[in-house]
Amino acid sequence: MIQLYIGYSPSSGVGLLLLILVGVVGFIVQTRLQSVFAKYSKVPFANGMTGAEVAEKMLRDNGITDVRVIHTPGKLTDHFNPMDKTVNLSDAVYASNSVAAAAVAAHECGHAVQHAVGYAPLRMRSALVPVTSFSSQYSTWVILGGVALAATTNNMIVFWIGIAMVAVSALFSLVTLPVEYDASRRALAWLDEQNILTDQQHAQAQEALSWAARTYLVAALSAIAVLIYYLGFARRD
Repeated sequence: MIQLYIGYSPSSGVGLLLLILVGVVGFIVQTRLQSVFAKYSKVPFANGMTGAEVAEKMLRDNGITDVRVIHTPGKLTDHFNPMDKTVNLSDAVYASNSVAAAAVAAHECGHAVQHAVGYAPLRMRSALVPVTSFSSQYSTWVILGGVALAATTNNMIVFWIGIAMVAVSALFSLVTLPVEYDASRRALAWLDEQNILTDQQHAQAQEALSWAARTYLVAALSAIAVLIYYLGFARRD
C-alpha cells in the first residue's frame, strides 16, 4: 500500500540534494552563457550581415516565405513563435553583425525549418504547451492540497494528480532537448553551406550554441529533480 510520508525520507532527501546541485550547475551554465555571448557579440561576422539579415536569408534559402523576422525587446529573449510565424530577435541580435548574433538568428530559424518540415519532437512540444502551462502554474498547489487531504483522510488521489502535473512539466523539458539541439545543428549546417564563417568563427558560433543548449539540459534535470523530490513524500508499506 502506498501512503503519504510527511517529513524526511531518503527519496525526498535525494530529490532535495539534486535540486540544490542542479541549481548550482544552472547558475554556472547561465553565467558562462552570458559570458560567451558577450565575448562573441564583439566579434564581427565575416560578411557583415546583421542577425535580421542572417535570419531572412536562411528562411529564403529553405523556401520559407510565410515567416516574418521581427525585433523583440530584452536580452536573450530570442525565439520562434509558430502561432504567428515570427522569428523574434532580441536587442543584441536583430541589428548586430556579430558572430553571436548570426548563431542565435540561425538557431531560431532552425526552429522555423523544423516547423516547416513537421519535425516530430517540435510537434510534440507544441502539443504539450497548453497542458504544461497549466501544470506549471497549479501543480504545487494541487500537491499541497493532496498532502493535506492524504494526511486527514489517507486519500492520495489529489496528491497523485499533482505528481502527474509535475511529470508533464518534466516530459516537456525532455522533449525540448532534441528540439533545441536539432535547431543548433541545422543552424551550423546552414552557416557552413554558405561559406560565410571562418574556421575560427565556426568554432565560436558552435561554442555559443552549445552553452545555450546546456541551459535546456539543466532545465530538464531540474524538472526531474522536482519530480523525484515530490515522489519522496510517498512510500510503500
